[in-house]
Parts: sequence; structure tokens; C-alpha cells
Amino acid sequence: MILTTKWHGRGHGCASFSSSAIPLFKPRKKIGVVKVGNESQSESVSEPQTKKANLSAARKERIQLPTYGTNKFHISEFLSHPSAIETLLNTNALKSFQCLGTNTYRCTLHRVRLLNFEAGPVLDLRVTPTNEDCTVEMLSCKFEGSKIMEHQNDHFSALMRNHMTWDTNDSESFLEVDVTLNLILEIYTHPFTMMPVSAVERPGNLMLQALLDRLVPLLLQQLLQDYAKWVHQQLDLVP
Repeated sequence: MILTTKWHGRGHGCASFSSSAIPLFKPRKKIGVVKVGNESQSESVSEPQTKKANLSAARKERIQLPTYGTNKFHISEFLSHPSAIETLLNTNALKSFQCLGTNTYRCTLHRVRLLNFEAGPVLDLRVTPTNEDCTVEMLSCKFEGSKIMEHQNDHFSALMRNHMTWDTNDSESFLEVDVTLNLILEIYTHPFTMMPVSAVERPGNLMLQALLDRLVPLLLQQLLQDYAKWVHQQLDLVP
């Protein structure tokens, strides 16, 4: 192939160039675009971890026990009596009370209605009295009522322990109560999932502590009243 170029000026001339002298331009390489599908995107985004709030409260109380002149009516004997079991479980405040087996009881509280929701706690408790102490433990806690409240049963757990001991000091008897309550709540609904766990734990701990601070003294007051009533019943049976 011959390329001819003509100049205008004093003379005419021509020049020829071989086609091999002209550089050839290579076409640009196509830049591939990698498309990320839905599967790749879902793998790169990790699911948020489930938040759990740990709530706890504790209350200790020590009171002096009345003396009735003989060790026959000691508090340890009373706590093994069915009337004491009813006091410890506060059956007067329950909707129903059922014995599930040895030292194990199911307590159903009255339902509470809040807005459009209704819930009634059902507690399984174990009472273990001995000559040295008496322990009340919560084995399970569930809610009955509205479906949305029953759904919460899969998102929380509760532990409660009431340990009672007694001793004698200079012919005076004392009863000591040590109550602990622990709740584990799963945080899975908005707007709570956007908040730090401490925003749930702090008010929750205050609420539980206020609950124990109110209930433990009431429990001891009722326990002493029923203890005195039981002693007088036993005295009436003595010939």
C-alpha cells in the first residue's frame, strides 16, 4: 500500500511511506464490571448480635423471733408445716395453687390488664425445709394471657432464691432472710435494639430492687403473724 502526500510550495514532490512504518493502535481492553448478586451481599452483611440485659436485685433482712418457752415450737418446725408453706408462697394473693409433687408447687397469679394486653404469671416453686434452713426456689416463670405476652416466654428467663436461716444468741432467736432475683431479657424490638444495654439494665435494676425492698418486709411480717397463730393452735391441742 502506498500513501502519497503532496506539498504546495516552490516545487512539487511526493513521498511514499510503507504501511509497515505506521504504528498500529491496539484496541483498548474492556474493563470487566463485576456484579455482586444478592447472595454475595447477604454474605457480606453480618446479622446483628442479640442483645441481652441482665437484671438483678438482692435483699437481706434479720429479725428477732418471739420465744414461746420451749423448743418444741421452734421456727424450724413451723416452716415444715403446711400452713408455713402457704405463707411462704403467699397463697392468699394467688388465683390458684397446685401441688406438683414433693416440695414443688405451681402458683398462678391473677391476670393484669395493661392497655390491650393481658398477662398472668405462672410460677413453679420448690420449698425445701430442713432443721438448719429453709429455701424457696423458682424453677420456672411463664406468662399466660394475650398471645403477644405469651410470645415473651421465649425471650426471657428468671431465677429467684429465698434462703432463710436462724440462730440463737444469748437465748434469743433470730431469723435471717436472703432473697436474690435475677432476670435475663432478650432485647429484640425497636427502639430498644438501637439503645445500649445499660439503658435497659439501669432502670430495670432499680425496679427490681424497689420490688424486693417492698415485698421482703411484708413477707416477714406475714410469716411472724402465721407463726404466732400456729403456736397458739398447737398450745390449744396440748391437754
